[in-house]
Amino acid sequence: MNANAIFDRPARRLRRDRAADGYPDHAFLRDVMVEGLLERLDAVKRAFTDVLDIGVPDRSLVVPGARIARVDPGFRFAQAAGGVQGDEERLPFADGSFDAVLSAGVLDQVNDLPGALTLIRRVLRPDGLFLGAFLGGGSLPTLRAALRIAEGERPAARLHPQIDVRSAGDLLMRAGFALPVADIETFDVRYASFGRLLDDLRGMAASNILIGRSAMTRGTLARTAAAFAAAAGPDGRTTERFSIVFLTGWAPDASQPKPARRGSATSSLAAALRVPSSPPKAD
Repeated sequence: MNANAIFDRPARRLRRDRAADGYPDHAFLRDVMVEGLLERLDAVKRAFTDVLDIGVPDRSLVVPGARIARVDPGFRFAQAAGGVQGDEERLPFADGSFDAVLSAGVLDQVNDLPGALTLIRRVLRPDGLFLGAFLGGGSLPTLRAALRIAEGERPAARLHPQIDVRSAGDLLMRAGFALPVADIETFDVRYASFGRLLDDLRGMAASNILIGRSAMTRGTLARTAAAFAAAAGPDGRTTERFSIVFLTGWAPDASQPKPARRGSATSSLAAALRVPSSPPKAD
């Protein structure tokens, strides 16, 4: 096992297999991600013929006119989608195989995300497009607060580290993508109970897979549920926030626009911002 690994890869595969049967009942996050990716893809005025879909609990990500290869860390998800099982850090495809790669909901559970993004860039053809989405920084603040209350001064590692939007953009640049863009969309879900939130996290294969994780005791569960309920509004429901980071990047190509060379400007910023010493006279 990689000494720097934080996620338990076999546990990840097992959780995805366990979630397969009931996944459609908890797929609202992926639905939002897929919709966002397809909107961004539709804004690109060009055709894509060979597309790779990474993270495939279903076939909902469709690109008209394109051949779509699908890969998922879980065997049952991959099988149901007609794809292959494989990890993002070990993509089983040759360099330059695709003109677009799309990924919804899995890159936040990768041990070597810079390495995975580099592999994605490598399987793209020159000027190929990458679009990704995952749960990012700022997600689950109510649950985090409830766990701090429940576990006091010795909190256990219960929730995964989260990547904020600025770091996500930096990772795209580090992986060698051209014209990198990272943006974030947030939305709130109102839960009737802590148990319903846990059901959703398990059902979407987003429960704890950290190496060295420990099970919650009954006492911790009860205190967390009480703290979560104490944050409820007048209707008895507690609001939880999900923040989705969207990534856009292009495999480098000579045809792409380049930033201007430093010092090439024909006028200075100071001149453009210069304010007259006295206001103009009225007629």
